[in-house]
Amino acid sequence: MRREISQRWVLSFADLALLLLSFFVLMQAQVADRIKLAAGLREAFGGETGSSGAERHDPGTTLAAGALFEPGEAVFRAGQTERLRHIGADAARSGKRVLVASEGRDGANARLDAWELSAARTTAVARAIRGGGLPDTMIDIAIPPSRQDEPARGQRIAVRLLPGRN
Repeated sequence: MRREISQRWVLSFADLALLLLSFFVLMQAQVADRIKLAAGLREAFGGETGSSGAERHDPGTTLAAGALFEPGEAVFRAGQTERLRHIGADAARSGKRVLVASEGRDGANARLDAWELSAARTTAVARAIRGGGLPDTMIDIAIPPSRQDEPARGQRIAVRLLPGRN
């Protein structure tokens, strides 16, 4: 006598897989401010509460890329790297991570399109912070995708100190 095996578990497994996929799609869609997203998820699952987790990290500094760099280039203007090196040195001393996030974009030029220019400038800021003694593993870079139909209103680069990794 042969017993028939139930296949009901497949439906539950497929449901779980779709829920996980939806969760990761939601996380990627929230690329604008991952810190707020992470704080909201932490709070939803019973982690430390507070106003979006702002008490645990420095709100940081937002820098206008036009003031830091030569026009249309990813080359710093004279004297602009010292402040970034100090941020790296302070983070290294206190054991904190640094998030360097690009917001917006400048126009394209003959050498680089707008996204490439934004990426090169964001990376240059991270390298200057590394020059203060902070290792690469403690620097996170976020560069959201840009759309061609978005007007170029100027790039801003946010630099935030975050708690160190355990």
